[in-house]
Amino acid sequence: MKTIADFNATLPNGEKISLADKAGKVLLVVNTASKCGFTPQYRGLEALWRKYGDRGFEVIAFPCNQFGGQEPGSADEIAEFCEVNFGLSFPLMGKIEVNGPGADPLFDWLKAGAPGVLGTKKIKWNFTKFLIDRDGKVVRRFSPTDKPESLEKDIEALL
Repeated sequence: MKTIADFNATLPNGEKISLADKAGKVLLVVNTASKCGFTPQYRGLEALWRKYGDRGFEVIAFPCNQFGGQEPGSADEIAEFCEVNFGLSFPLMGKIEVNGPGADPLFDWLKAGAPGVLGTKKIKWNFTKFLIDRDGKVVRRFSPTDKPESLEKDIEALL
């Protein structure tokens, strides 16, 4: 059975990293966009990262332009926007696809591990969140409308 440690991610500069480096941490993996109605959730994600980071929690954001073209910028533009507007300090990965034939394998695994409403696998919009436990297993999917602060009890239970 696969865990998050079996996957890689790409940094904004194109460098590949192994998610095995995240072993033993509680992770919140999120597909994000800078020009979305949910973009202000970056503040809440940053607050979670700052509150729980020293206890082994990490947020990992994956910008995605598949929903309404709401992440059109380059990696540098996205990083600058997030830093200037939200003081983002958690890891921001390179832009990816989360649905369809070009979907990143990590997101295929996340969707299979925590299907959406009525068992749907497809991600419906930006800021879909996946909670991963310390063993690297998918615990739960949260919808874009679930605000980051509403996830605190679930995060605390895994820490």
